[in-house]
Amino acid sequence: MSDQERNEATPPQPSDRKSPIKGTGGPQAAAKPGRGPLGFLILAGLILMVFLLFQSLNSNNGQEVAWAEFESAYADGTIQIVELQSGAVVGRPADTNASSPGTIYRVTFNQAAIDTWTEKVDVLTSGQFVDKSGPSGWQQALAFAPFIFTILIFVVIWIFIMRAMRGAGGGGGMLGNFGKSRHRVLMKESTGITFKDVAGVEEAKDEVEEIARFLKDPKRFMRLGGRIPRGVLLTGPPGCGKTLLAKAIAGEADVPFFSISGSDFVEMFVGVGASRVRDLFKQARENSPCIIFLDEIDAVGRRRGGGYSSGGGHDEREQTLNAILVEMDGFESTEQIIVIASTNRPDVLDPALTRPGRFDRQIGVQLPDVKGRYEILKVHAKKVKLAADVDLQMIARGTPMFSGAELEAIINEAAIIATLADKDAVEHEDLEEARDKVRFGRANKSRVREAEDNKLTAYHEAGHTALQWLLEDADPLHKVTIIPRGQSGGATFSLPERDRQTISRKWLIATARVLCGGRIAEEKAMGDVSSGASMDIQQVTGIARSMVLEWGMSEALGFVRYEQDDDRPVIDREYSDETARVIDAEVKRIVDEAYQHATRLIDENWDKVQAIAEALLQYETLTAKEVERLMKGERLGKPSVSDLLNAEAEKVRSQDQSTTMPDPKPEADEGEAGFGGAMPSPA
Repeated sequence: MSDQERNEATPPQPSDRKSPIKGTGGPQAAAKPGRGPLGFLILAGLILMVFLLFQSLNSNNGQEVAWAEFESAYADGTIQIVELQSGAVVGRPADTNASSPGTIYRVTFNQAAIDTWTEKVDVLTSGQFVDKSGPSGWQQALAFAPFIFTILIFVVIWIFIMRAMRGAGGGGGMLGNFGKSRHRVLMKESTGITFKDVAGVEEAKDEVEEIARFLKDPKRFMRLGGRIPRGVLLTGPPGCGKTLLAKAIAGEADVPFFSISGSDFVEMFVGVGASRVRDLFKQARENSPCIIFLDEIDAVGRRRGGGYSSGGGHDEREQTLNAILVEMDGFESTEQIIVIASTNRPDVLDPALTRPGRFDRQIGVQLPDVKGRYEILKVHAKKVKLAADVDLQMIARGTPMFSGAELEAIINEAAIIATLADKDAVEHEDLEEARDKVRFGRANKSRVREAEDNKLTAYHEAGHTALQWLLEDADPLHKVTIIPRGQSGGATFSLPERDRQTISRKWLIATARVLCGGRIAEEKAMGDVSSGASMDIQQVTGIARSMVLEWGMSEALGFVRYEQDDDRPVIDREYSDETARVIDAEVKRIVDEAYQHATRLIDENWDKVQAIAEALLQYETLTAKEVERLMKGERLGKPSVSDLLNAEAEKVRSQDQSTTMPDPKPEADEGEAGFGGAMPSPA
């Protein structure tokens, strides 16, 4: 039984051990919900509304009559008591009581004409009336009701905002959780990653293994007076496993893992980033030994004075960086806290951040070589079912400059492709298709192209293929296809024999000639040129410029680097206009020489280019072995794409006919027993 199954099968035992994460608080009993000030305000508002409603109802009782009818009722004695109210004249008999109120007459008027109605009532009753025309307390409250309700609404909204901010920030005041760190705390059980899950970066893994051993047994490393490394900076291209290495350290050392991104420190409020840094390191000290992982630290750790604030004023990111520098410099020798940071741009970090004493070690996590890619593929291939024909070594050779994330995506895409094809296992062709899909995009097999476009694409790719085969310094050919994939109408794939740590001049010149072959072949075949060679032009120009500006491969310019840094303005160049003209001339010379040599090779081997183009039009995709046969003058004996489509259509047609024809009933021969209803032999 595995450890995981054993843990699931064994019920958890009660323990008095406290949670390893200090400073975050344990589970507390749920507090009894109270009404609070908001509840009392709402209740008071409801009571006020009820009283106002009853007052309004009471003020509107009685029979509405005209003033003439009111005068007549007063004259005949029906009305004996007259009241002048606000906006109404009310008359009732003298013997009115609760059990028998009698008939109440009511004449309403506009309050603006109160003086006129007062005179009318005075004349009618000879001054014997009850004057209640002044507003009562409830009527005064009713007049102020809109103002009161407006204030009440604002108070309720304010209380809701304050309660939400205090609840989110744990009682942090008006700013709430703005000053609190947004880190995530992970333990070994939640990461589930150890050094067994890391492959392809053996040197980097060896260095970080020392960190895990120190966290497990710090006294061993401090026995001779050594100091713990305070920080480890992981650098390298995206997808190479920097975050995976950090999680593996936490998984191996079995300590809390505080993970946060550099962008989480920056807010629109000044000083919030520094406050979050202090809160993060405070909680880390309470939970030492532990690991703090700062992902993409270049978001806050960029070089100061290089464009944060043009006038040298206050800047939020700069203050956040200052807080990180102070906190990392304040570690005591007994605090077992290690800060691990990752970035793709170590060149832009502030020197005060990368100096020894803060980030003591800088570990480069580079793209894996062919052996590393093979190990990475094996790790991810354990999760899928592979067929017997799968050759991971060939896939590793055919994926130069692939990162670990891209290799994992190849395995995943291959499993999806095999599943959609209803296969029982992932085959080698699925991995090949997944590799091309990850790097170049999905194959657009449903795209309909004109015959002229197909011919142009076939000759374009045939020009690349022929030169790839003829030039010894170029990478070996793998396959060629005219099936559109991604943004390209076709592609020629090479299979490098080894990973190049350095790039030779011979390989660069051969690659430039191969890139020129497509345009030359399509112009010779079609009598015209197209925009299909735009990517080839871009690549060959980039190769020539790098040879001249970076690698000193120009005889006219010599052993000098003229390439500018990315963070410097384009107009701020360090060479003269004359040198710029020489650079342009050298770039054009290299490209022109490659184009002329490629033209000569294609002219000398035009029959081979035509054979490859015709085969591409017929079969759409050719392997390296098939191209070799064509280059030797042999013919391919396999069925074409149209033959396969016709055969499939004929098969479907025959199946449809067999299902619609009536079943013949064979008659039994004389002297033999008949088998009524038996199907005939398929033969």
